[in-house]
Order: sequence, then C-alpha cells, then structure tokens
Amino acid sequence: MPMERGKFIVFEGLDGSGKTTQAGLLARFFEFQGRGVVSTKEPTEESDAGKIIKKILVREETRSPKEFQELFAEDRKAHLNAVILPALEAGKIVISDRYFLSSIAFGSIGCDFEWLIGLNSGFPNPDITFILNVSPEHCIERIYAHKRDIKLFERPEALKKAWETYQKLPGRFPNVHIIDGERPIDPIFEEI
Repeated sequence: MPMERGKFIVFEGLDGSGKTTQAGLLARFFEFQGRGVVSTKEPTEESDAGKIIKKILVREETRSPKEFQELFAEDRKAHLNAVILPALEAGKIVISDRYFLSSIAFGSIGCDFEWLIGLNSGFPNPDITFILNVSPEHCIERIYAHKRDIKLFERPEALKKAWETYQKLPGRFPNVHIIDGERPIDPIFEEI
C-alpha cells in the first residue's frame, strides 16, 4: 500500500508574535501521538542563499530589496527540495516557522506586492498556515524585553508595513487562518 503524503503546516507572523513557540508546541503534540515530525524554519542556515540572508539580516552585507527577495526564493527552493518535499513524501508532518508568506509580508517593505506574489507563485501551498496576529507595538515590546540583537526588520515602521500586508494574505491564499496572538500561550495553542 502506498504511503500517505504528510501534512505541511506553517506558522507566520511578525518577529515576536510567538510563532516559534506555537510551532514547537504543535510539533511536541504530534510527536506525543507517535507521528513523524520534521520541524524547520526559513530562512535556512544550510543553503548558500540562506547564509547570505543571515548576514543581511544582521547588517553584515547589503542587497537591493529585489535581490534580497530573490535570495529568499533561492533559499526556499533548496529548502523544499532538501527537507520539506522528501519529508512529506515519507509521510511526515512538516512544521515550518515561516515560508513564502513571510517573503511577501516583509518583502512588501521595499518591493511591489504583486511582484512578490509572482516570485513565490511556483512554491506549493501549505496544507494550513497560521498567522499569529500580534500588533507591531506588542511585538516590539516582546523583542526588546528579550534583549536580543535587533535585526533588519525589527523596527516599528517595518513591522507595521509587514503587519498590514499579513492582513491581506488570507484573501489571496488558501487555508490561511489568522489567530489572535495577543492572548496567553495555552488558549492560542488550543485554538490551533
């Protein structure tokens, strides 16, 4: 009997929205049920494009907004081929912390919205995407409370633009659900 294809679940949202926490909780939930789970994130650290992206995010290198988004697409293609698609074919649940909606939301800060959609149109849609909706102001408070190094997009004006774009995406893509991320962790997880 052929193996059933796995499920592809993605968590999206602003930096500081809690997506990494919720992705980890869901992975543990499925693992507890005995399901095979692959937890991953974008940008990756494995591809050449992913390594350049990381340097740009911490301001060690620069690229034009368009070149930056093309690097994300290159990294995503490598990620799909090396990790996501093989795991799905093996019947595993793939849970990703970010995918192409992040490129569209954050890319809209410096690139045309429709161009970004076109750039990412060849990538398969997840089975379900959760956007954790947390205001930019709340995310900034969380980011600063953790005293992390502030990355390229972790500024109020950038987060506001990305947040506005995230609000448009459920109408453009299938199986995208906005979740109120300004509640305690447990009720958010119960809803997911």
